[in-house]
Amino acid sequence: MSEKVALIGSGNWGSAVAKIVGGNVHNFDHFDKEVKMWVFEEQVNGQNLTDIINKEHENVKYLPGIKLPANVVACPDLVQTCKDATMLVFVVPHQFVHNVCRQLKGNIPANCKAISLIKGVDVNEQGFRLITDMIQESLGIRSCVLSGANIATEVAEGRFCETTIGYRNKKDGELFRDVFHTPNFRVSIVEDVIGVELCGALKNIIAIGGGLVDGLKLGANTKAAIIRIGLWEMRKFSQMFYKDVKDVTFFESCGVADLITTCAGGRNRKVAEAHVTTGKSFDQLEQEMLNGQKLQGTSTAKDMFNILSKKGLCHEFPLMTTIYRICYEDLPPIKIVEDI
Repeated sequence: MSEKVALIGSGNWGSAVAKIVGGNVHNFDHFDKEVKMWVFEEQVNGQNLTDIINKEHENVKYLPGIKLPANVVACPDLVQTCKDATMLVFVVPHQFVHNVCRQLKGNIPANCKAISLIKGVDVNEQGFRLITDMIQESLGIRSCVLSGANIATEVAEGRFCETTIGYRNKKDGELFRDVFHTPNFRVSIVEDVIGVELCGALKNIIAIGGGLVDGLKLGANTKAAIIRIGLWEMRKFSQMFYKDVKDVTFFESCGVADLITTCAGGRNRKVAEAHVTTGKSFDQLEQEMLNGQKLQGTSTAKDMFNILSKKGLCHEFPLMTTIYRICYEDLPPIKIVEDI
């Protein structure tokens, strides 16, 4: 049976992924060669972004300079993008998942399966839910997760890196590995959806800390300390709330490698550094620096703080708590080392 892949999202990371997926479906007989990509329609220089992508085979707004395969077809209608798909790739900001699932419910094949490339969690009054759980519960389908040390532009340029797929059903994990694995985008699969997913969400908080250290010019030793403490708190949080999370997951690309690269580069680090050097708020810098993309480290820090404070656990996670207070309570950035 032929599998048909659809991409839900077309930002910087979504477009980089589209380049990989569009190429890989040609390497296997069991994939349909057309890959539809849902694009939130917007105007760029007086033209629809979907029209530009389909004509120029380039996302000129979110991934300029990178050509996409001709079999990747941009579509502004979410349901039309996904209605015939058997494999859904979710790559939108986590705030939009609920509305996407609401629109897709009842409009996808029964044999569909999903993978989330989203780094975040859904927080509500009861606590938090993983994005894979949201997808599974909303759509009644199984969901894997992909996360790793994957700065989108470097992936799109074909530079060597690794990533991790977490699965519950091994056949799903292997099938999605076929979709994503290339010689320069090396995929490993692990039976730990929760661990992979939490690493992807929590590391964005620590990256804010890495950027604050850079802005303060505190040096390599301090940054290494923040990364180590951050990894410790990520592991502690994950295993406190989910007993089945495996230690080994934190040594995969989704764990320590992603934490290192996000603290060295990426939007969260960059904006946090600018917060120190300019004194501007994170909201203002997001608008000025990210070209419409979302800063996920600050929102995830807020989500985690709300969870920890409700449970009286802030004192057990001093780094995450301090980062939240710098972002939202005007705590001086130097507190990143004084209060942990």
